[in-house]
Amino acid sequence: MRATVMYGERDVRLEEVPDPHLQTGRDAIVRVVAACVCGSDLWGYRGIVPTERPRRMGHEMVGVVERVGAEVEHVREGDFVIASFYDCDFTCEVCRSGFSSACLELEWYDGCQAELVRVPHADGSLLVVPQPSEELVPHLLTLADVMGTGHHAAHSAGVSAGGDAVVVGDGAVGLCAVIAAKRLQASRIVAMSRNPARQELARELGATEIVSERGKRGAEIVREMFGGIGAQSVLEAVGTEESMEQSVRSARQGGTVGFVGVPNGVPELPLRPLFTRNVRLAGGVAPVRNYADELLADVLAGGIRPGRVFDLQLPLSEVAEAYAAMDERRAVKVLLRP
Repeated sequence: MRATVMYGERDVRLEEVPDPHLQTGRDAIVRVVAACVCGSDLWGYRGIVPTERPRRMGHEMVGVVERVGAEVEHVREGDFVIASFYDCDFTCEVCRSGFSSACLELEWYDGCQAELVRVPHADGSLLVVPQPSEELVPHLLTLADVMGTGHHAAHSAGVSAGGDAVVVGDGAVGLCAVIAAKRLQASRIVAMSRNPARQELARELGATEIVSERGKRGAEIVREMFGGIGAQSVLEAVGTEESMEQSVRSARQGGTVGFVGVPNGVPELPLRPLFTRNVRLAGGVAPVRNYADELLADVLAGGIRPGRVFDLQLPLSEVAEAYAAMDERRAVKVLLRP
């Protein structure tokens, strides 16, 4: 089969690799229908975060189950499935407490930007979607990661009906955080973005206001917009030291920052503002499997359309261009078709 392999900085290749095989009885082999490139993939692509090379790439996919192990109970051959971006059993105490991304049997997929993927815990990681239409595929794919991650930011920041939300970051996760804030009925949703096209999309997805400034000046504007004290809920979706400081400074006294941006390097926390203003910090690796059922219901009902974050679709054979387009901010998020 073909799979994406990263060899070094800006060196991504599509190569022939061995097909995966069933190993444990609890696993499944899924033929990928759609995958994508994640913003977090770019840290290694840019050479900012060292990674083991060569490395199979990709952690988001939807597909059709080809084979299942003898002990799999809830997934069948021929099922269309959404795969959470991590592998979990979904039965351990940690999973059931709402944090499946920290499962006691946590595993990671061997590259979803490929034609076939082995899922170690099929019953835990895979969510079956009965006969979805082709039009739904991009929206379903976001439930593997970015929509669930945007929701985790909103949930962690305590977004509620009639409240406010400020979103720091205009990538796919940030835009999904806008959707999540609207879904939770926030009355004011501020998207912080300098990109005109992304500003427009953010408004279409639910943002009520846009702040184009960033850093300390952006935070000052946010505080001015909210009575001089800042927002109750801030959703951080980037993962840099600058974005974290901007988020903390945008929050009001006693407010909450929900952070889900994958840390770029080791960002330093702005501890003094956190301490002096009693700003709470919550978030981390999004437990998207725990959110998937409720978000799927909204996608199937047409209540949310998170697949709009995909603004470029390419065949898997052009995966190198997919990485370049996102690296150069020519695309928000690229959908790949094997």
